[in-house]
Amino acid sequence: MAKGLLMTYALWAIGGPVGLHHLYLGRDSHALLWMLTLGGGGLGWLWEFWKLPNFVAQANRVQGHKQRSGEEGIPPLSLIRFAAQVMVGIYFGLVALISLSSMAGFYIVGLPLAVGLGVLLVAAVGNQTSDFKNTLGAAFLTSPIFYGRPIAILPISVAATITAQKHRRYKAAVESEALSVRLYRLGLAFLAFTGPLAYSALCNTAATLSYAVETLESFLGWFNCLPLLGRLMESAFFLPYRIWWILVGDPGFDKSQEWEKLYEFVHGVPDEKRQLAYQALGLSEGASNEEIHRSYRELVKVWHPDLNRHQMEEAQRHFLEIQAAYEVLSQPRKPRESWSEK
Repeated sequence: MAKGLLMTYALWAIGGPVGLHHLYLGRDSHALLWMLTLGGGGLGWLWEFWKLPNFVAQANRVQGHKQRSGEEGIPPLSLIRFAAQVMVGIYFGLVALISLSSMAGFYIVGLPLAVGLGVLLVAAVGNQTSDFKNTLGAAFLTSPIFYGRPIAILPISVAATITAQKHRRYKAAVESEALSVRLYRLGLAFLAFTGPLAYSALCNTAATLSYAVETLESFLGWFNCLPLLGRLMESAFFLPYRIWWILVGDPGFDKSQEWEKLYEFVHGVPDEKRQLAYQALGLSEGASNEEIHRSYRELVKVWHPDLNRHQMEEAQRHFLEIQAAYEVLSQPRKPRESWSEK
């Protein structure tokens, strides 16, 4: 049955952010991506307004089993797809860090798997796909290099994206499946992504909130060397509140105070982390860089796992704590500012 452009626009308007129009057109990978990212944060959904006629024509060609031009060989490189793969890989990694970081072997198995699957999901959008084994292999090989550090998400995503782009290809023709089968598969994929996060939030709310704030702070900390970009990212996190304020106005209570509290909470985490880092290195607050470096070198020698094979697990735990504390104290301390000054 041919797909109609008018129906596609109607579904785009009604349920576009959750991918209803892509489900209608048989673009299941794109539908799942929109379900998990709410239409690419809304921006991807709006941008698609001009792409829908092309999507409909493509879906009708597939249903008619007609050979599409340009499908032989390698698809052209798309910088938009490349950037989307990196960002979605980071997004999947951040969600995994919040919901699964307490599991054993997370940085070796859970994190690269989550990032790699995010990259592969974007690679499978439309009429393209990529090699599953090579993409995940690149993610797993990159992960140990940055073991135990949240910043590992960025290089893992970049490595997996480069590999996915290197092995990009057109999808092979497949027989159409029943809608129930497609919905079942999409439902399982959606639960696999949201299930751990929901379980963690419901059964261990305090720890999940702590993980979320720490992950957010680590993510924003990537931009310390680029203050302007860092401020833009911070503003993006508070953009929903600002849009709500413009559209709705004051609903009867001072939301700015609530967001001020949230902003202070998020930005208060670095101070607490620095205090814990000083304690981990056995230093008093305000120690000089030379004292920090000297204490770090001494403790690394004491707790290096290779020198403590009789208590390997305890040594590894202390060693990672020392590494994390030194990384926190090595970062320049940013001046505090309030939400109203943003």
